[in-house]
Amino acid sequence: MTTPSPIAPTAAYPERLSVAPMMDRTDRHYRYFMRKITRHTLLYTEMITTAALMHGDTRRFLAFSEVEKPLALQLGGDDPAALAYCARLAEDRGYDEVNLNVGCPSDRVKQGHFGACLMAQPEVVARGVEAMRRATSLRVTVKHRIGIDGLERYEDMERFVNVVAGAGCERFIVHARIAVLRGLSPKENRTVPPLRYDDVYRLKTAHPRLHIAINGGITSLEQAVEHLQAVDGVMIGRAAYDEPFLFALADNVVFGERSLPPSRRQVLEAMLPYLEKWTAEGLPPHRITRHLLGLFTHQPAARAWRRMLSEQSLTADTAIAVLQTALDDLPARVLDARPQPLSCPLPVQSLHRSA
Repeated sequence: MTTPSPIAPTAAYPERLSVAPMMDRTDRHYRYFMRKITRHTLLYTEMITTAALMHGDTRRFLAFSEVEKPLALQLGGDDPAALAYCARLAEDRGYDEVNLNVGCPSDRVKQGHFGACLMAQPEVVARGVEAMRRATSLRVTVKHRIGIDGLERYEDMERFVNVVAGAGCERFIVHARIAVLRGLSPKENRTVPPLRYDDVYRLKTAHPRLHIAINGGITSLEQAVEHLQAVDGVMIGRAAYDEPFLFALADNVVFGERSLPPSRRQVLEAMLPYLEKWTAEGLPPHRITRHLLGLFTHQPAARAWRRMLSEQSLTADTAIAVLQTALDDLPARVLDARPQPLSCPLPVQSLHRSA
């Protein structure tokens, strides 16, 4: 096949494309799986609260394998001392970035006084950012919404960014919907408030020295490439979980990689020893195989694949056999197919934003 025309290498700037932190999804096993599809895309942990890291099983919460890097730790919290402590932990453990969650709209997060509700208190966020920056040499970034109830104007968002940037934050990931903190569930907050991409573009235009990434409603690499003409980075959320193979061309198109993108067969073959290792250590195989359900999304084999993984009670003894059976039984034309080149490769002139 013909791969996209190579562009200037940008692998040193993984924040150009990232997979959003997602609770109960972006754990270490999902991240390992994604590394078999894309080597350069920035990955995030699930959100971890500062309380969990300070009083819980820190080793378990922060564990990852080197292959998962570049990797960012997302924190939830509002106390500067606690955030600074957790930022130091992130650096000690080898993370590449520490990110503060100012976007989650759930009641549990709101009761803990962090997440999207902090958009009403930019000074609190600024103090947290300042403390983390003093505590670590890692990039400190903030993920937030374009607004919340009662603070829905572009001017409200810009004030928030100005205050937090004043504390030294230079990188913002902006979910292009407001968060409705009263009346909508977290799931509804991902779909009901209208997308306002133009407000994120406007923010970048007004603050050319800041790194502005966009998030929300982005479901394809083609859309990501389009957004990269106006902002510095793109973050993809649920689509990255439901259709992970959409990232198979990311290294070529966004990061200038020259090698062939992977096939689904190669991805599964790479997951076999990983599954074998972890099940031998006592991990229930479902903890890994659940992340593989979307690998054949939009392919003729999708239903058969999901049935293989979902309708059998996988055990350590049977999980490897099920994946091997899939490799033997699913159509070779699907297993070995590589993604088709995009019709809109990333223009070279757009690279200056990250360089």
